[in-house]
Amino acid sequence: MDTIKSLAPQCVWKHFYELTQVPRPSGHLQAIQQFLLDFGKQAGVETLMDEAGNIIYRKPATAGMENRETVVLQAHMDMVPQKNNDTVHNFEKDPIQTYIDGEWVRAKGTTLGADNGMGVAAIMAIMEDNTLVHGPLEALITADEETGMYGAFGLKEGTLKGKMLLNLDSEEEGELYIGCAGGIDVTASLEYKEVETDPTDIAIKITLKGLRGGHSGLEICEGRANANKLMVRLVREAIADYEARLASWSGGNMRNAIPRECEAILTIPAENEEELMGLVKYCEELFNEEFSAVETPITLKAERVELPKGEVPEEIQDNLVDAIFACHDGVVRYIPTIPDTVETSSNLAIIRIGEGRAEFNILARSSSESMKEYVATSLECCFNMAGMKVELSGSYSGWQPNVNSPILKAMKDSYNIQFGKQPEVKVIHAGLECGIIGATHPGLDMISFGPTLRSPHSPDERVFIPSVQKFYDFLLETLKQVPCKE
Repeated sequence: MDTIKSLAPQCVWKHFYELTQVPRPSGHLQAIQQFLLDFGKQAGVETLMDEAGNIIYRKPATAGMENRETVVLQAHMDMVPQKNNDTVHNFEKDPIQTYIDGEWVRAKGTTLGADNGMGVAAIMAIMEDNTLVHGPLEALITADEETGMYGAFGLKEGTLKGKMLLNLDSEEEGELYIGCAGGIDVTASLEYKEVETDPTDIAIKITLKGLRGGHSGLEICEGRANANKLMVRLVREAIADYEARLASWSGGNMRNAIPRECEAILTIPAENEEELMGLVKYCEELFNEEFSAVETPITLKAERVELPKGEVPEEIQDNLVDAIFACHDGVVRYIPTIPDTVETSSNLAIIRIGEGRAEFNILARSSSESMKEYVATSLECCFNMAGMKVELSGSYSGWQPNVNSPILKAMKDSYNIQFGKQPEVKVIHAGLECGIIGATHPGLDMISFGPTLRSPHSPDERVFIPSVQKFYDFLLETLKQVPCKE
């Protein structure tokens, strides 16, 4: 598994390997924070952790570069913990098992953590290498980006001294991002009193899995199936046609990941079991047909389980199921002036129903503040009609692009000189921390870039090996070309 340490550039891959050995799922960062603190001290750079749990490094300029503007290198330390249903892995304790698959590095049955481990590894390589040419450097490695950008939100005004920020959290080498979407969390909840199940009924657990899932910003436009939205089609028909009742529902586990798996427990009269099994088989065939171009294979499994003591009251059940069915999921609108770029979307990420409580979690994104408010309000209205309490939280603004950015011009020219072509300049639909950091440190000139990743936030996550060398070479050349202080 440590063969990735021999990949080029070794100075980056060795640190990425080290990161895979330290558990760092969002919300459980003590081990990685201590690891990064220890590393900074060993590298001989100024090292501290702020009140929000962010790690900050400061490294002086090399000889002759003292008059350059200070550059902030920025990445996040946490990773999304997703695994295949048949993979045994504890993200709070176990290392990530990496392997090389042709020109890609992957993990065995789990997310890889290249988002944003590759950015952190590049920062570590620069911090410890005293042969490089650069001006004054700061590094900001933020905490809990994936669950709410809490580290960025907790960054205090004036912490950073730099005038330029290079965010190393993009997923396509050769692209420079100058703007991103904002987001808001929509949480709908309802408390109810369970009713007793009919003792003559039987209980059937239906499990849906096999979906690709993925990043709810980067891959929301690819037409991938949402496990919750597929399951509701089956459940609603089972209720309408076969007298089924809903006992529990569990689908998805991360707000920014397209849900890959879902399971629901239904109670049903024993004489309708065969018809329900037929519906499950029919839906499996139908879903595979509908999503054959992007999702193969989707599996639906139905099995008898112990009859639960309680289930959702019928009227509440119908309202909840209707709300799931009606809730918008996917792209809402593309940017009118950039038709191939998503402007607004929503991801029906997590559903939990059972034991007297229902809770739905949706992440809505938009690069337009007014459209972000629109989609959040439309979701709020949907769940209000089901009698649910709706809370809007964690709102963060998008990062508005600056096409006249001085660092953008310098990086475009530098990329062209190095690689013989112009980089693409884009706005990304995923959420980056640039907008939040820019709010507490106004005037920062910011660019986001990185190596090529695919399917972050899913066990299909992988990083394209040749892109890492290009990314790192470009980063080092950019540091050489930073302009002088005014």
